[in-house]
Amino acid sequence: MTETFWIAATVFILFALVFVLYPVFFHRPKARIEADLRHQNLLAYRSRLKELEREHEAGILDDESFDQLKEELAGAMLDDVPENQAPEKRVPGRRSAIVVALIALVFLPVGTYLGYQQWGAMDQVEQFITMQEMEASGGNKAVRMAELAEQLRDRLEESPDNAEGWAMLGQTYMRIEQYEKASRAYQQLADVVEGNANARATALGLAAQAQFFASQGQMTPEVVDTIEAAKALNPDEVNSLGLEGIYAFGQENYREAIESWERILEVAPDHPQVASIREGVAEAYRRLGETPPVPQAPEPVASEGVDLRVSLAEDVKQQVSDDTTLFIFARPVGASDGPPLAVARMTAGNLPADIRLDDNYAMSPQAAISGQQEVTVVARLSRTGSVQPQPGDWQGQVQASVMAPGEQGQPVLLVIDEQLTN
Repeated sequence: MTETFWIAATVFILFALVFVLYPVFFHRPKARIEADLRHQNLLAYRSRLKELEREHEAGILDDESFDQLKEELAGAMLDDVPENQAPEKRVPGRRSAIVVALIALVFLPVGTYLGYQQWGAMDQVEQFITMQEMEASGGNKAVRMAELAEQLRDRLEESPDNAEGWAMLGQTYMRIEQYEKASRAYQQLADVVEGNANARATALGLAAQAQFFASQGQMTPEVVDTIEAAKALNPDEVNSLGLEGIYAFGQENYREAIESWERILEVAPDHPQVASIREGVAEAYRRLGETPPVPQAPEPVASEGVDLRVSLAEDVKQQVSDDTTLFIFARPVGASDGPPLAVARMTAGNLPADIRLDDNYAMSPQAAISGQQEVTVVARLSRTGSVQPQPGDWQGQVQASVMAPGEQGQPVLLVIDEQLTN
């Protein structure tokens, strides 16, 4: 990589020098250009004068015509010579310019090389290239991964301030099961991010994981010390909590395992291993002879929508049974088909009922009721249970404004009082 870089750099430097040196060595002074033009004019004058003399001797031109043409030719020759032309001063320094150019030719590449060695970032470029190769090598090529990991480690030791490089090195060592090396990489990462308490705690938690695997699942003093260092910076560091849960479970201390793992679920609900952690918690409860608690569903988040009070007309109540399916849906004003913005399902026995149609009833995030200002809301009692309207179904509809929670005031009344005939 280094040799290729310097070959390319040298080619570009020489290419740039061509533009600098060409004017110095091949520049033609203005005086020289003008002298060349005068010389060409003089040659043309002499050639034309000889032609006139030949034509005079041959009798083509008489004496008067010859003298007149000769005077005109002489006048034209004088017009090409400026009057009172001062001799052009010679600008000194051409030799100095050549000397400077030659010095630049020698010292510019050398200075570039020395300057890049002092202030360049070749080590970071090489680290980046090695990291790219590691990502492209794939997880099944263990030998190649090990070779690239050693290359990256050597370059990181030369320039150790690359946090991303140390993190990737630790992950790679964990993947190829070189846990002691992974621990050292994560500890080096912790030193690099020392100014960030949470990042340092995470790096130490990862180092503790590597030490735990290296000791074949034993909670050695080294592992304990690393966990304590991580939790001193962040008591909720998830890697440390996970290790404590695994060790407690292995020691049949299921209550402590549950506490550690449930804490992870609280502080990191989007953890990539959340499914496995939930399974571990459930298994720990089963081994304690207890029923795992049912996770509570998250509270729905209210959004812009329509508050409705849906009811049946008096003459309809006797014509439908309580188990008749009821669909309530909203569409943009003027739209008679297409997917609705919000859909709710009930039965006739639930009526009268109050309901708020908002984004919690949306069929897709791309088509939500909160994106509208006004909607048409339809409530339909379906005898067949089909969403599609059928003859004999009862329905009602109303147009309503979409408002934020608490701004609407009284619910919009929606009465089902119309029977479909076709």
